[in-house]
Amino acid sequence: MPILIGQDTYISSAELIQELSVSRQTFWRWRREGRIPTGHLFRGGRLVFSSLEADRVRAFANRLEPTAPSSRNQLKLFNGGEQGT
Repeated sequence: MPILIGQDTYISSAELIQELSVSRQTFWRWRREGRIPTGHLFRGGRLVFSSLEADRVRAFANRLEPTAPSSRNQLKLFNGGEQGT
C-alpha cells in the first residue's frame, strides 16, 4: 500500500520485494552494489522508495539482456558438435 509523505508517494521495500518476487537477500545485494536506488528511511527505520525510485527498481529487476556464448567452442555443446556461424 503506497505511503503518502507530504505531497509525494512512497512504496516500502517489503512491497517491492513481494511485487518483484525476489528474495530480500537479492534486493539488499542490488542496493549494496549500487544497482538500484538506496531509498529513504521512514519512521522506525522503514525503508521506502519514491515512485520514481520504485520505477527504477522495477526496470532493473525486469530487464532483459542479450546472451552471448563465452567461446565458440561452447556452441558445440548445444548444436550437436557442429561449429556455429
